[in-house]
Amino acid sequence: MTEFRWMTAGESHGPGLTVIVEGVPSGLEIDEDYIERQMARRQKGYGSGGRMKIEKDRAELRGGVRHGITLGSPIAMWIENRDFANWTDAMSPNPVGDDVDKKTHTRIVPGHADFPGALKYMHHDVRNVLERASARETAARVAAASVARRLLEEFGITVHARAISTGAERSDEIDPGRINWDDVEASEVRAADTDSDARFKAAIDAAKAARTTIGGIMQVVAFGVPVGLGSYVHWDRKLDARLAHAMVGINAVKGVEIGSGFSNTMRPGREVQDVIVPDPSDPRRFRQESNHAGGIEGGMSNGNPIVAQVAIKPIATMTSPLPSVDINTGEVIEAAYNRSDICQVARACPVAEGMMALVLAHAMLEKFGGDSLSEMKRNYAGYIASHGEFGGGSDASRP
Repeated sequence: MTEFRWMTAGESHGPGLTVIVEGVPSGLEIDEDYIERQMARRQKGYGSGGRMKIEKDRAELRGGVRHGITLGSPIAMWIENRDFANWTDAMSPNPVGDDVDKKTHTRIVPGHADFPGALKYMHHDVRNVLERASARETAARVAAASVARRLLEEFGITVHARAISTGAERSDEIDPGRINWDDVEASEVRAADTDSDARFKAAIDAAKAARTTIGGIMQVVAFGVPVGLGSYVHWDRKLDARLAHAMVGINAVKGVEIGSGFSNTMRPGREVQDVIVPDPSDPRRFRQESNHAGGIEGGMSNGNPIVAQVAIKPIATMTSPLPSVDINTGEVIEAAYNRSDICQVARACPVAEGMMALVLAHAMLEKFGGDSLSEMKRNYAGYIASHGEFGGGSDASRP
């Protein structure tokens, strides 16, 4: 079995984005239409910028899949950037003449990757930084995550995300298990209720009128995750550590909370720990009476829904630019303006779902992996059956 891993390549206004996903077992059904449906969700959202009117993302499968079935070999995908038609000279991979408008950028945008990236890679044209640092790259991640999501579906695992705040507006606390996720999908701001939907839109409208941007908090939830993914043995194999890493890797994300992580710090221990009781009807033979831990204890999934809150800051590019500098001359000037969203929270939700799906797929393959999906399912079924040895179950196979 090959270790599950994935990689993306490509620039925001370049010819397109390339995706490689490796370690997916053979026998998994997937096609371009399924991937396109997931990618289309990333393109929705109240407060989105003009780029979404240009692009209609679709990933073309170019390897690793035959007749809609994975082969076990690396899966290759290609996503065309339609806007490249307007940037063919400026973003040409090949040398171009000096008479061509190369759309050079030297003005730094505060809060963007421009400044550290330019100094790190010795780029005097910061377009070389912003083209890759752009959130356009997340289209490729959602494509990769579509493969992971499809694998998880084979084991009854689903992943959802919603906005729980937009700017200063926050929704009421709701048990994720009681949310109607179809309502979230129907909401342009991915709100779980009509009141929050209206308040989130009003906050975006106010930010647009003020020529600024706003961020917010997403809640990402995975249902049906079995107990025991991850590890308590090494710090870098802990499931919550891997999830936090994945979430902070999303453009503009600055904070991650697992379960009730931050509010737990204000409560006594007796109100924080999730009490365990026997439950013969549960495949684990036990259940927790609450889920303050967000489905992860000691770095391992405990069988409850995995819940993470993800904070994403306001986008750095604004229609009323901040004061800044020219990277080459040091001149104090106005920051550059590039087309962008007013608020990206709703559009970032499918990206956060994707990152959780990629982490969980990796952990599932790590625990139950085989070269084929049928082998993986046998391993999974045997593991779930072994829980019957606990909580008063059969002791026939106990050591």
